[in-house]
Amino acid sequence: MKKLIYIAFIALISVGCSTDIVVNNETAVIETGVDADSWVTIPAGTFFSKMIFHEDVIDYDYEMMITHVTNAQYAKFLTEALEKGMIKIHEDSIMGDYKGEPFDEYLHEEEIPAGEKLQMPLSKPGTHIKFIDNAFVVDKGYDNHPVVNVTWFGANSYAEFYGYRLPLEREWEKAARGHEDTRAYPWGDEISSKITNFGSGKTALQRVIGGNVARTTPVGYYNGKTYGEFETEDNRSPYGLYDMGGNVWQWIGDDYADVHYRYMKGGSFSNYEYNLFVWARNSAGPSHNSINLGFRCARDVKVIEETTETEVLDPSQVEEQVINPEN
Repeated sequence: MKKLIYIAFIALISVGCSTDIVVNNETAVIETGVDADSWVTIPAGTFFSKMIFHEDVIDYDYEMMITHVTNAQYAKFLTEALEKGMIKIHEDSIMGDYKGEPFDEYLHEEEIPAGEKLQMPLSKPGTHIKFIDNAFVVDKGYDNHPVVNVTWFGANSYAEFYGYRLPLEREWEKAARGHEDTRAYPWGDEISSKITNFGSGKTALQRVIGGNVARTTPVGYYNGKTYGEFETEDNRSPYGLYDMGGNVWQWIGDDYADVHYRYMKGGSFSNYEYNLFVWARNSAGPSHNSINLGFRCARDVKVIEETTETEVLDPSQVEEQVINPEN
C-alpha cells in the first residue's frame, strides 16, 4: 500500500512540475522590426569552440540567417515546392524525396534509405501552418514566429530548395560566440528572462502574451525594445544573430558519425539555462520533430571575380580616331 501511495505521490509531483505547452491557433501580432530575410557574413578566422574553449579556425567566409526560418518563410517554400512537384501531401503529412545515406551496419546505426521522408506533420499540435483550400496558410499572429515541428529532412529540403544549406556545428558555434571570445551565451555570460525565451523565464512573458506561457516568441523579439510593460534586452551574438540561445532548438547539418542522428544547437523555450550554452548540443534522428525545434540556414559566400576586358578596335576605327581626334 505504501508503495502505491509513493508511486501516486511521484506522479502528482511529475504533473505539478510539468510545463503546459500552449498551442493555441491564434496569438497577438507582435512586430519586432527585425527582418527575417536578412543575412550576415561570418568572416574567416579563429574562434573558441566547445566547453573547454578549444581554439579552432574556419578558413573561409560564410553567411547565416540572422533569425530562425519563420512560419511565413516556410509556408512560402511549401507553396513553391508543391507547385514544382518536389513535395506532396500524404494524408496530413508533408513528404519529400531524400537521396538516402550510406549504411555501414554499425551498432545503433539508423538506416536511411533513399525515398520519401516526412518533412512536417500538419496536424500535430503546435504546427502553425495549415493546408486549406489547396493553399498553405499560417495561423493568425504566427507569421514571424519560428517554424516548428519540422524534421531534419524538412529543414534540409528548404535549404537546398533555395541554394542554402544547414550550418555545420563549428560554423554555428563561431556565429554564436564570435572571434576569439569565450562567452557562455551568444550575448555574454549572464542570462535572464529579459534576454531570451527559455524555461525559467516564462513568468516574465505572461504580462505580454498571457497564459501559462511555454511557446515560441517572434524572431528577434529580444532586441532591446519594450512591449507593453515588458522591457527586453538585445540578445544578438557578436555577429548580429538573434536567438542563438533560446526560443527553439536549431537543426545542424552535421551527420552524427556511424549513427546518422543530427545535432541540434541553441536550446529552447522549454529548456533550462545550461541547454542554452554555446557548446551545448542535442541530437535526434532526422525524422524527429517537436514543438520546440526549428532551424536557420547558412550559405557559402559567392566570390565574384573581376575581369578586365580590353576593347579591340578595327584598323579603320583607329585611323579615324587619329585623323579626327575630336570625335
